[in-house]
Amino acid sequence: MATVSLDQQRRRVEISSFELANEVVFAFFDRLPATDRDEKLHRALYIGVLALMEDRLSTFLSQTANGLGAELESLKLIFDMKQELFYKSAVKGTHAELEIAEFLGELVKSRRYGDSVYLTGSTAGLLPRNKTGDILCEIDGRSDVRIAIECKFDKGIRLGDIRTKDVFAKSTDTCWSQLIEAQANRVGQAGIIVLDAALADSSVLTEVNDLRFIPGVGFVVIVDSARGDYRNLAIAYALARDLALRPSGEGVDLEILSIIVTRTMKDLTDATAIRSLVMANIENAKAILARLEKSILLMEFNGRYLARFIKDGTLSKQDLMNFYAGDDIRDRFRPVEQEIKTLGDDNSR
Repeated sequence: MATVSLDQQRRRVEISSFELANEVVFAFFDRLPATDRDEKLHRALYIGVLALMEDRLSTFLSQTANGLGAELESLKLIFDMKQELFYKSAVKGTHAELEIAEFLGELVKSRRYGDSVYLTGSTAGLLPRNKTGDILCEIDGRSDVRIAIECKFDKGIRLGDIRTKDVFAKSTDTCWSQLIEAQANRVGQAGIIVLDAALADSSVLTEVNDLRFIPGVGFVVIVDSARGDYRNLAIAYALARDLALRPSGEGVDLEILSIIVTRTMKDLTDATAIRSLVMANIENAKAILARLEKSILLMEFNGRYLARFIKDGTLSKQDLMNFYAGDDIRDRFRPVEQEIKTLGDDNSR
């Protein structure tokens, strides 16, 4: 019997009894009061459906907009408007936390760390009534070695460098304040704040430039959630992990560490740009190769009919129809085209 069924008359989705073995999901619900779990489950389903719709709609529109033209323009505008509303809503924060926790869970597993990843944004920490610190990572199963992570998909947040802070001005959240607060609230030995490239303030994007280490404060990371690009977070997590595991009596020159992080991110950016150029060249080479193969097939095809014409002095109506249609060329080109498309796949991974 299917787990999900639909009641068409009442327009309701009915889900029969089921179990789910997933550490991230279990950890999330394990930290919720029993009275809140049903409401959170409904919300999680809604967010998941939104994410799936967003992916399918964006793919569909990108593939068909050129072909259908103006007929799809209104639909595309509706989709863009819904996407904009989604990013402006409170849902985006919860959605971001879930995605980042899932990414970290996969990262920990792939690198064979003994770390645990917990969603903590809905529960208070050490500070009274304070929920700062959306994700907590315990390193190698040690509750005394932690990385506190704050997700801030908010255009209003600034870097908040202490050298430019006006203590008499109205207090607002900044990257500095959230990093310090998250570590204090979750008793973290290292801290990371995650911002989204599409939502972060332009001044922060300029000052951070993908990833920035602030000595004594933590890591500021820019990710691109729309593309599922969390590479900067992976680098920050590995560095924060090493810092958290460092023995307390062992000194580290944090200024030098900051220089190394900055240089590493510059090299990564350069490598990514070069990779993009290589991949673009591969695609261009595939297009050139496909056109060349078409030309070879056409010359062979035309040569056969030319030889037949020279021999017989004419072409039958059937031959002329086949020559005009060129179905044989298309049939022969299909396997060649598929082979060309797979070229360079190993390089794209």
